[in-house]
Amino acid sequence: MSIRHGLLALLEHGPRYGSQLRTEFESRTGSTWPLNVGQVYTTLGRLERDGLVVQSGEDGAGHALHAITDAGRTELRTWFERPVDRTSPARDELAIKLAMAVGAPGVDIREVIQSQRRHTVKAMQDYTRLKAQALAALEGTGSRERDDIAWLLVLEQLIFQTEAEARWLDHCESRLIRLSATAPAPATTTAATATTPPGPGAGKGPGGVGAGSGVAPGGGAAGRAR
Repeated sequence: MSIRHGLLALLEHGPRYGSQLRTEFESRTGSTWPLNVGQVYTTLGRLERDGLVVQSGEDGAGHALHAITDAGRTELRTWFERPVDRTSPARDELAIKLAMAVGAPGVDIREVIQSQRRHTVKAMQDYTRLKAQALAALEGTGSRERDDIAWLLVLEQLIFQTEAEARWLDHCESRLIRLSATAPAPATTTAATATTPPGPGAGKGPGGVGAGSGVAPGGGAAGRAR
């Protein structure tokens, strides 16, 4: 999330002070990504250092105002025109958790998936309810306030995101089931080998792993998923 560019976009509408920027940012995004005043002023300081923002006197209440510069407007236009880079995706805690759960001792990865799915579906239902309320407010009043429309777009992005996450979790569980079903079965003892006197190293395959140990080639991660 680019707080830097979000503040520039708000400042393009005119000079603002720090807490005003925080309030307007949270109003525009429905407080989905809450800011604290310290973050705002730290970001304003960096924008001023880079020549994108300047101090612009005070308002009637004595609040220090900041204004966007021409360089800041150029930076903002470039940001709007440039696609968001997906070649270096942000770290996703859920993807990392599932990757680490594969083969982790004492972890039932299917239970991890099911627990997350319940949470994801609940979040999706909450977002859908908020969307219905937002639409009803827009249609009921005929209002086309910028912040209301912006909040609706953010809500819809969150809904699409949670829908995709739920589908991915379903896919992960199906993948684990398929891998489990296709894992090689443990070797069985035949009648011939049962009557053969054990010799040195008997009952062990390459690498000394017991034939009846149930450890599949490749580490047996699929077996642990069951």
